[in-house]
Amino acid sequence: MSKEGSTGTPTRHPINFNHTDFLDSKKLDDEMRRVFDICNGCRRCFNLCDSFPTLFKFIDKSKQGEVSSLSSEKFGKIVDACTLCDMCFMTKCPYVPPHEFNLDFPHLMLRYRMYQKKIGKLFRTPSLLAKIDRNAKFGVMFSRIINWFTDIKNKFFRKILEIITGIDKKVILPKYNDETFENYSKKNKDEINKLAPGFGRKAVLYSTCFVNFNKKATGVAALKVLKKNGIDVQHAYPGCCGMPLLEQAELKKVTEQAIEVSKELLKWINKGYKVITLTASCGLMLKFEWPLLLPENEDIKKLSLHTKDIDEYIVDISKKEGLVEGFGEIDGGVTVHHACHARAQNMGNKARDMLQLIPNIKIDVVERCAGHGGTFGVMKATHEIANKIGKITAKISLKNNNKYLASDCPLAVKHLKQLEQDTNILNNEVLHPVELLAKAYKL
Repeated sequence: MSKEGSTGTPTRHPINFNHTDFLDSKKLDDEMRRVFDICNGCRRCFNLCDSFPTLFKFIDKSKQGEVSSLSSEKFGKIVDACTLCDMCFMTKCPYVPPHEFNLDFPHLMLRYRMYQKKIGKLFRTPSLLAKIDRNAKFGVMFSRIINWFTDIKNKFFRKILEIITGIDKKVILPKYNDETFENYSKKNKDEINKLAPGFGRKAVLYSTCFVNFNKKATGVAALKVLKKNGIDVQHAYPGCCGMPLLEQAELKKVTEQAIEVSKELLKWINKGYKVITLTASCGLMLKFEWPLLLPENEDIKKLSLHTKDIDEYIVDISKKEGLVEGFGEIDGGVTVHHACHARAQNMGNKARDMLQLIPNIKIDVVERCAGHGGTFGVMKATHEIANKIGKITAKISLKNNNKYLASDCPLAVKHLKQLEQDTNILNNEVLHPVELLAKAYKL
């Protein structure tokens, strides 16, 4: 029996990308029109990202003002504006499953993007950038040269880079570490605090490609905080989670990566370790996207159940065993950007909950998209749209007048800081929340 309103627990269907109908142009076009017609009658998502304003503008300017008179040639621009943040599905749409309308807008955009790839309509550079492990190994090896070459102040070479690759010369690009976090963790000699209430727990840090190659400081902070709290901490980085490949509709490659990485991480789980992710997007992949792409794979299912975000894990310790005392105060206040891919994990705002453990801390939360969306905020073709979305979020965070800006998404918070050029934030680089916890511990 059908009923109005999605009153059941929202659920997502597996992404059956190998089915013959998945990339059938006629069936895909029909599904796009079905979903767009429902979205047009609702319009709750008008302020989430640029996909929806673009869709509604096209419809309003069409001959009959209806989806039926909308040219299929317009679909590409609607899809290109989607960053796959999942917020329409998670926070706005009243028609997600189990509602009979059965809407999953982000995964429909992913399906169309896969079709774009099939017919050769996707840009080449983002696909090359998505080969993270290959690129980053060279990045770390030649970090001084590459960091100098890609510095935003190096206007001559950045202009050349823009002409050759389409990467906007105005974008601050992530720097490469001078060594991988994996190498650092092997050399780390910090002792585990055997007197801590949490002693006996075991965790393996899946450092993610960004921490391993670009933001070692996040991994260092997580390692020190966990060891101080008695956790037997190990490190594993079998490879990238595949989120950059997902954004480029390389679903077959994502599943291959998932199978390879999960085999290595399962070895730790079978020895009693929890897998701890250090960036929001990677946590989302391991917990949710991999199981939707490989619904029959038992290893993927098991990994999903034994994976936690670093903030989520520390909050869990605080509730069950308690954290080691000794937090100092942090002056100046913190604005916590609740990253879209952290929200999409449906675990609550664990970054805020974790930072509230620091005494007398002033916390303000911003729950809006930063607009970056992987390569979306980097490429010249979409950089201005990313800025358009992010400027609203940046203005809200500026009003809080806090010293620190922190987020579980390193690219989102980097983008926000660049948009906040007049802010009083004093840090040279943006922070993951666990870095502030380590600062409170004076680690």
